[in-house]
Amino acid sequence: MTQYVIKRILLFIPTLIIITIITFCVCRLAPGDPTEMKMGNTGETQKSDAKNQINETTKKYYRQKFGLDKPLYQQYFIWMGNMLQGDFGNSFKDNRPVIEKIVERIPITLGMNIVSFFLIYLIAVPIGIYSATKQYSLGDRVTTILMFILYSLPNFWLGTLAIVFLCNVEYIKIFPTSGMTSNNYDQLSGIAKLWDVAMHFVLPIIVLSIGSFAFISRQMRSSMLEVIRQDYIRTARAKGLSERKVILKHALRNSLIPILTLLGGLLPAMVGGSFIIETIFSIPGVGQLATQAIFDRDYPIIMAELFLVSFLTVIGILLVDILYSIVDPRIAFNQKSA
Repeated sequence: MTQYVIKRILLFIPTLIIITIITFCVCRLAPGDPTEMKMGNTGETQKSDAKNQINETTKKYYRQKFGLDKPLYQQYFIWMGNMLQGDFGNSFKDNRPVIEKIVERIPITLGMNIVSFFLIYLIAVPIGIYSATKQYSLGDRVTTILMFILYSLPNFWLGTLAIVFLCNVEYIKIFPTSGMTSNNYDQLSGIAKLWDVAMHFVLPIIVLSIGSFAFISRQMRSSMLEVIRQDYIRTARAKGLSERKVILKHALRNSLIPILTLLGGLLPAMVGGSFIIETIFSIPGVGQLATQAIFDRDYPIIMAELFLVSFLTVIGILLVDILYSIVDPRIAFNQKSA
């Protein structure tokens, strides 16, 4: 096991390097100049020659300070060298260390995604099993239609609707509109504080979960349907085992293998989805930080966040490979690594 994990980690290193090269080039070649953003200058207004001269001098200063005056490949090697030492640079916007800004916010985003992650699998897997074992029943048809509707709804649109109809006194005001706490949070008691924070996170977590939840339940249904048509399932039924035992003991384990494949991409996809959800609900997580960094052309933060998502992706793939061997011991590590 240890040897296999080490081999996979070593394999991920060139993958991460290629990803960083692509994302670095895309980030630096995208339209927009961080020095213009730093100066609050769009470059569209007419200025006097003296003011233009001052602006050009200031831009030159910032380009040297940010290292943007160097060729692109040199900028990449400098960034990579610093990153390997755990230094993601300083923010162009406020000159604070990037790692410090991310560490401040990442518990919020990870907390949301972990709760959402367990919520998705806790609900989607039983629904998928029910739909497969009750194929073409009224319950199966209703859940199928409902899941397709939920899957087709963009989360930004769903989040906006939720704010309008569930956070508005003109309709139904059940949840707070935005943020993590209410204005009177400091005056609340201990339990009231927990309740206040929970109410602020209910809608963002539900909106974040819905798309993945509908997708996983449909995949679980398809996987279960394929398994329960296998000969060994018919044999188990012919031996007189109860339907519950056939499904839970013999069919479920093999049905989970395709679902585990999706797990590798689910967590980074959810972190990516947090960019939109945190912006809509004004939650100060890394998603909101990344969105603001894109508007500000704050390259160090953008690169650090892209590296974080890439890192989560390869970790997710590694986790899937390990879970494969737990669910199905026939999958040998030495065969997979060959």
